Amino acid sequence: MSMQFQRICIFNLSFHCKFIEGHIIVGQGQALSFLTFTPMNYRRLGKSGLQLSELSLGSWITFGNQIGNEVSEKLMDIAYDAGINFFDNAEVYAAGKSEEVMGDILRKKGWARDTFTVSSKVFWGAGGKMPTQRGLHRKHIVEACEAGMKRLQVDYLDLYFCHRPDKNTPIEETVWSMHNLILQGKVLYWGTSEWSAQEIMEAHMVAQRYNLIGPTMEQPQYNMLVRQKVEVEFSQIYKTVGLGTTIWSPLASGVLSGKYNSGSAEDFRLKRTELNWLAETLLTDENISKLKKLGDLASDLSMTMAQLGVAWCLKNPNVSTVILGASKVEQLKENLQAAEMLDLLTDEVMLKIDEILDNKPIHPAY
Repeated sequence: MSMQFQRICIFNLSFHCKFIEGHIIVGQGQALSFLTFTPMNYRRLGKSGLQLSELSLGSWITFGNQIGNEVSEKLMDIAYDAGINFFDNAEVYAAGKSEEVMGDILRKKGWARDTFTVSSKVFWGAGGKMPTQRGLHRKHIVEACEAGMKRLQVDYLDLYFCHRPDKNTPIEETVWSMHNLILQGKVLYWGTSEWSAQEIMEAHMVAQRYNLIGPTMEQPQYNMLVRQKVEVEFSQIYKTVGLGTTIWSPLASGVLSGKYNSGSAEDFRLKRTELNWLAETLLTDENISKLKKLGDLASDLSMTMAQLGVAWCLKNPNVSTVILGASKVEQLKENLQAAEMLDLLTDEVMLKIDEILDNKPIHPAY
């Protein structure tokens, strides 16, 4: 079992170890150090045999952009010590800089390659403007894979996502390209991000027709305010091809953290220029009213709003892993505790949340 560690104190390096009442005690004489732990749970990625930590760490907006490299390293240290084994990235994040920062940290840490998984995504490119530098055609898929491995300083990508559907490239070309990368050992699993159920199934039909390896996972936005795709649109795919989900924005880019409850949070993530497209749909008067009620409920449960938001996502059994984003060490530590609070989200509490949200998707009758 993996362990989530919290360092308490260290007095010297002369020590022996023993277990006492759920603690690891390290010490000799009066020199003691002890670590408390809680287990990290792991979930299968769809129908694959790969098991990912139910909480993972993403680098969108933060690495190589919003935070310095030292903070990025601290976040990865905390995540890895907590049992997180999936680190999410993409070519477009900070125009490739995000992958470079993560790659430098992975090289510095020297963690055993079989203890973690890392991803990249292909579509928008890493800053180039030529049509050959973006999209899901064979040339860009292959070159982006090579560039991503180089930036991340790994010999292969565990997960490789098609970051958006490409209307200009035949789906057969995309599926064949991903299949070949897997055969070459450069990619272990490929998937999609923000694709529709129809587009995902088209990829599977191509894979079945030509006896190729189809997509294993999808990375959709999923949180209390964005539910339709994960809860309804993909409902049949979970049962048929066995879709895994690595969900992003569990806190709706900070909206569900409580920071925007007053409607005046000027310095937070969703106020960034590159996120205007999300702010328009999430920062509405209706949602802010709901946030205040959710805040009261979280307080009654002795949870923070952020912990409530992450735990709510984890309650969905079709979620393979919840990708956490953090710009501060304290944020990550707080959100990691959400997994320990699932028992607080009883059926009665989940019903109260649905009443507050008033947005539960309706499944078609037929």
